[in-house]
Amino acid sequence: MAENSIRVRFAPSPTGMFHVGGARSALFNWALARQQPDGKFVLRIEDTDAARNKPEWTEGIIRALAWLGIHEQDPHFEGPYFQSSFADKHRETAQRLYKDGAAYYCDCTREQVQERRSAEGNPHLGYDGFCRDRGLEPGPGRALRFRVPDGGPTVVDDQIRGRVEFEHSAIEDFVIARADGSPLFVLANVVDDVEMGINEVIRGEEHLSNTPKQQLLWRALGRTPPRWAHLPVIVNEKRQKLSKRRDKVALEAYQAEGYLPEAMVNYLMLLGWSPGGDREIMPWAQMEPLFAISEVNSSSAFFDEKKLRAFNGEYIRSLSADEFVERCRPWLSADAAPWPPENYDDAVFRAIAPLAQSRIAVLSEITPNVDFLFLDAPVEDEKSWNKAMKPGVGEEMLTAALERFADPALEWEPEALKAALEETGAGLGLKLGKAQAPVRVAVTGRTVGLPLFESLALLGRERVQERLRAALAKLRAASRDTEG
Repeated sequence: MAENSIRVRFAPSPTGMFHVGGARSALFNWALARQQPDGKFVLRIEDTDAARNKPEWTEGIIRALAWLGIHEQDPHFEGPYFQSSFADKHRETAQRLYKDGAAYYCDCTREQVQERRSAEGNPHLGYDGFCRDRGLEPGPGRALRFRVPDGGPTVVDDQIRGRVEFEHSAIEDFVIARADGSPLFVLANVVDDVEMGINEVIRGEEHLSNTPKQQLLWRALGRTPPRWAHLPVIVNEKRQKLSKRRDKVALEAYQAEGYLPEAMVNYLMLLGWSPGGDREIMPWAQMEPLFAISEVNSSSAFFDEKKLRAFNGEYIRSLSADEFVERCRPWLSADAAPWPPENYDDAVFRAIAPLAQSRIAVLSEITPNVDFLFLDAPVEDEKSWNKAMKPGVGEEMLTAALERFADPALEWEPEALKAALEETGAGLGLKLGKAQAPVRVAVTGRTVGLPLFESLALLGRERVQERLRAALAKLRAASRDTEG
């Protein structure tokens, strides 16, 4: 590997579903790693929070990355590593900093620090350096603190935000290891990056406040800090930071809804960055070589689900007919579909698929669009029924349509069916739009859906007539109840 080859890392904690913000960070890192022949994307699972970590969350991270196209089969991928595997190195480094005089032991409790600060009239300030020169040795109740240098600022040269200064007077001597010797995140993170040769750190802006501490640790270890880049926060339509408690942020939720990975990748890459020009729909292969971290905007990025949905619709429409059918299969399977497995007919679905492909925005919408073809009876939508089956229209139109469709001379194909229904409606003083509404609801259960006449042709004469008779019976029973 060339000495100046880029080594980036993505270091998620396995404590929940995979956040879209994390997905954006991973993609930005992935793009940079793949721009160099020897570039590496290091996946490090930060699993030291044993109380919150679960193996299934780790598996979920790896699956989510693979769905986005980031996977171990690619030569630019390295890992996964687990932070817990480096615990001995973390402890060893903490002791090295202590022996070098860069850290010291402290036995102050939080209450003692607060009491001293209150007595000074500064109750909101942090640790006061009380144990800096007491020469305490390791022992029970003694945490290890890093000795922040006196005077001068730490300057972070951020590739997105420019020069950011942090005055040392505003940085307390922070804890790097607990009394039991276990390291805190700030130390473990730096040690791992040093050991893995990370030379670019690209992450969310919420980590910017940790950066001066980490940079001080890099210097104390005699190493050159990586190049930093802190990505803009992602916000919702109210300009609030995306929250898992309030917003739909789990990548898995979008995957389950039927968003295509290529559409999600395209959209996430545009959260804070633009390839230039007016073009937004752009495949990964074209975006990857254009991406530059220095061109990322520092302003917050709006996660617009409506725009993502529109992107997804564009990508769905660009699929070949066969690929669209294959992408739909998870929603047609026996485990997911609402119809009995034996009712499904692949030839029928393939015939209707092109009509559905031009109308849906997410793949999960395929099921309600085609369910009428495979259910024994259509799903009844009360609102659609009441809208289409108005007195003086519904029963009359269904009766006339049933009679017309029973004519054996009527060719059972879309154009002939359209002409027949248009003629039948005209006999009742109805234009085609009004005439077809009761028929559509009787046959499909809804007022809106795939083109009616193609749907009737695929459903078949016998099943169409059966559903018209069932709808008529329901209308007549309701009429008798009203009269009674």
